[in-house]
Amino acid sequence: MTESVDLLIVARWLLPVVPEDTLLENHAVAIRDGKVIGICTNDESIKHYAAKETIILTEHVLMPGLINLHMHAAMVLMRGIADDVALMPWLEQHIWPAEQKYVTPNFVREGTLLACAEMLSGGTTTFNDMYFYPEASIQASLQMGMRASIGLVVLEFSTNYANNAASYIAKGTEVRDQYKTDSLVSFNFSPHAPYTVSDESLIQINMLAEQLDIGIHMHLHETQNEVIQSQQTYGMTPLHRLSKLGLLSARLSLAHCVHMTELEMQLLAEQCCHIAHCPASNLKLASGIAPITKCIEYGINVGLGTDGAASNNRLDMFAEMRLAALLAKGQSGDATAVSAYRAIEMATINGAKALGLESKIGSVEVGKCADLIAVKMSDLNLQPCYDPVSHIVYVASRENVSHVWVNGDLKYYQPQAQQGVFNGVEPQELSDIVQQWQHKMSKH
Repeated sequence: MTESVDLLIVARWLLPVVPEDTLLENHAVAIRDGKVIGICTNDESIKHYAAKETIILTEHVLMPGLINLHMHAAMVLMRGIADDVALMPWLEQHIWPAEQKYVTPNFVREGTLLACAEMLSGGTTTFNDMYFYPEASIQASLQMGMRASIGLVVLEFSTNYANNAASYIAKGTEVRDQYKTDSLVSFNFSPHAPYTVSDESLIQINMLAEQLDIGIHMHLHETQNEVIQSQQTYGMTPLHRLSKLGLLSARLSLAHCVHMTELEMQLLAEQCCHIAHCPASNLKLASGIAPITKCIEYGINVGLGTDGAASNNRLDMFAEMRLAALLAKGQSGDATAVSAYRAIEMATINGAKALGLESKIGSVEVGKCADLIAVKMSDLNLQPCYDPVSHIVYVASRENVSHVWVNGDLKYYQPQAQQGVFNGVEPQELSDIVQQWQHKMSKH
């Protein structure tokens, strides 16, 4: 007797990520009510399931959607406005003044809409955002049907969004209360960085995060100068300051972590903290190369992020996977460091763990949400293909993503030799957004 399902995806290869180091050939995934309810061979799927829709992918790898663990979505509208500049001049002389002049709820909604389109077309189904006007980010992500972990930003200084730390926290918790039941939205507190948030605010954030059972996400040890200034001001590194304040725990994920001692890596591992590794942004801002191989050896969970498009300048998780693997090898002198499979884990299940969502996303398993992508492996520039897992990291690009599902719903599709199709927005609307903001900001 066959079982009724909404969707059956039959693929040449299935890369489930969990169990690790597994690649299945000629397997199918059965989906009902947005969840994976069965995984079996293609032949068995014909016997067991009666599907309302069947998609046959004879040239593809089917795998979990990618998870962008650190980014500032709306900053896609600032792509390229301040390139080839170091971090602090980049922030103080370019980004912060531009934000003060242009950032509004409409800027954030339209920028996030554009970012979601770029991410979806490149196989990203979940992103961890850190930006102002979080309600506008949520509206855009829901329109596109993406899964979003929304950072509730906290700073001590005034911006267009809020006046002081107390008002950032109040506005953020209000948005969280409004959207906390939406299945595609989760939250974390996002104090910007130790150098922009006081001890008192960090203590309050930690207390509220525990009460609300949400995570904390912030920049940390991004530059050597950040570490030196903290030692001069507080008599300790930023990480040790967070440790003294009681913030280190499994709910804490830290972006960048470029300048870390082995003692600090050991401390992060002992407290089960997570790292959002942003290799391209770290290189572009000349922040350095994070010691990711050592972090992994200590047992720290490491995910991948793009950072914002103003400092990358792409929201391309395929590029981050490749760069993370190559940098680890070059830095460590070990060609086995961060294998292709480990890089894929960093972009999927590791990101899910950092967000506290590993029971829902990050792998293709029965009972999990059907957040899936298909990568077409038959294009000439991917041939010959001896090892699809290796090809995903070292050969394939975001342009090879043909299908993207979130909760079993098709959100992006790339027809043969045609422009990609989005479920939530028309390409003309995206073009209009780009032209409007480029015209406005080019006068800056």
